[in-house]
Amino acid sequence: MLTALVTGGTSGIGAAFADALARRGNALVLVARDADRLEQTAARLRAEHGVPVEVLPADLADRADVDRVAARVEDPLRPVDVLVNNAGFSVKTPFTAPDTGAHDRAFEVMCRAVLVLSSAAARAMTARGSGWIINVSSTAGLITMGSYSAIKAYTTAFTEALAVELHGTGVHVTALLPGWVRTEFHERAGITGSSIPSFMWLTPERVVEEALDDVARGKVISMPTKRYRALGFVLRHLPRSAVRRISGMVASARQKERAAGS
Repeated sequence: MLTALVTGGTSGIGAAFADALARRGNALVLVARDADRLEQTAARLRAEHGVPVEVLPADLADRADVDRVAARVEDPLRPVDVLVNNAGFSVKTPFTAPDTGAHDRAFEVMCRAVLVLSSAAARAMTARGSGWIINVSSTAGLITMGSYSAIKAYTTAFTEALAVELHGTGVHVTALLPGWVRTEFHERAGITGSSIPSFMWLTPERVVEEALDDVARGKVISMPTKRYRALGFVLRHLPRSAVRRISGMVASARQKERAAGS
């Protein structure tokens, strides 16, 4: 039985990964801030899938907590075969805000923690000659909309660089770039999605199933569904000035959506 560690494993894409991996017979280590919700999720997964589920409460904005999770990832007596770096959140604070606290926390959770945990997994997995690292990025990293886009662009580039470094070691690395997904993520960010066409929305279950298929095929970049792969192709090949104009239009529509909902 393989063991998968999933950060942010109690909701959204992380919960879908936990379900999908447990359904495939993998033991789980779930990481999240909310200890009560972790226990509830673990109890459900044990009951539904009959697999061991360990819980590890941690705030990935706290470097001491990140170190605890990294130590679990690298524990030679309890090997982690699959690491899913999924924890994340939207960043609404503008770059011009005098308080950079939201940007700092986002960097810690979605950049530094991804680096530290991936590094720990890579060391342990290369020593064994096998393993899988999945970093949840976003198609938002292909456009230019604030901190979140910058962070996800980093996540994708970091994952590709790690894949190059680990080539030939038996450790496979994949960046998952989902588009619009129906999860708590957007609700917490105050985004209803009314400005987004309905056909662009995906379920977390579909995203995860396609991602795991791509992981099994050894793909470094996973962009679920043909519509998003086509969109990604266009964004990668457009002039950057055009990408910035599109980003501005999307940002404007989102601001109007938030204003209407307030």
